[in-house]
Amino acid sequence: MTEQDILQTLEETDALLSGHFELRSGLHSNRFFQCANLLRFPRIAGGLCAELVKRLASALDVSHVTAVIAPALGGIIVGHEVARAMDKPCIFAEKQDNKLVMRRFKINPGERYVIAEDVITRGGRVQETVDLVVGAGAEVVAILVLVDRSAGQASFDYPLYSLLQMAPELWEPNDCPMCAASEPLVHPGS
Repeated sequence: MTEQDILQTLEETDALLSGHFELRSGLHSNRFFQCANLLRFPRIAGGLCAELVKRLASALDVSHVTAVIAPALGGIIVGHEVARAMDKPCIFAEKQDNKLVMRRFKINPGERYVIAEDVITRGGRVQETVDLVVGAGAEVVAILVLVDRSAGQASFDYPLYSLLQMAPELWEPNDCPMCAASEPLVHPGS
């Protein structure tokens, strides 16, 4: 699957939007990846997640992975589909007081996890998930994301695999030309 195939799939499923958006990071952008639109199509989403697993498996031995973990909310379905492709269990971290915590599941010392997420810009939720895994005495094997909006600039201490690296224009709110032009701001969610 080529980058052009992936980009075309994102556009055809309305997962890649154009406009004036405020991202969860607080930055503004003229492009937004809306994972929910892609995830409306289970076979397509499952195929993209299987492609992520294929790329991971070509570089690392995944036979010793214990499970997949995803940050809520955007990563849950991606984590599930990655886990399906790996034939591994899937758990997720949930927001509580705007911080990720483990409420329903337990991470045990010595377990090995793949972290799955839909999209990263700065990687804050992924880093919180890394901290939960490592803090429980478990190991992060790799991080899988459908779209790396940082174009490779987000940095982790673990291998990162994405289907697409894109660098849409990003602005701090005070420097945003769309704000200066009084274009309506959309808060698309994650």
